[in-house]
Amino acid sequence: MNIQMLCSKIHRATVTDANLNYVGSITIDPKLMKAANLLEFQQVDVLDINNGERFSTYVIKGNKDGQICLNGAAARKVCVGDLVIIVAYASMDANEASKFTPTIVHVDDKNNIKTE
Repeated sequence: MNIQMLCSKIHRATVTDANLNYVGSITIDPKLMKAANLLEFQQVDVLDINNGERFSTYVIKGNKDGQICLNGAAARKVCVGDLVIIVAYASMDANEASKFTPTIVHVDDKNNIKTE
């Protein structure tokens, strides 16, 4: 049996843009994607700390430092300046899960990676 485990997370990122007229997705700074081991078109859940919204979408690689932009219908669920948690999950068996450590990326208010 496989279970879903947290694979990676970008914690408390600030939404920099919301583009209602785009097809859909979340655009993320490529440096943040790399640090969090996220792939373009990978499914993620977005958890809005400010308003409690939780929704699924997919990742598109951005082209700006610190970029976190919600696109399409998801743009209605956030406001620019909201804090969000972006999470991805992986399916694994219980043995693999017991040894797995997720990647967690903490960012500052400009979405720069914090080194702790």
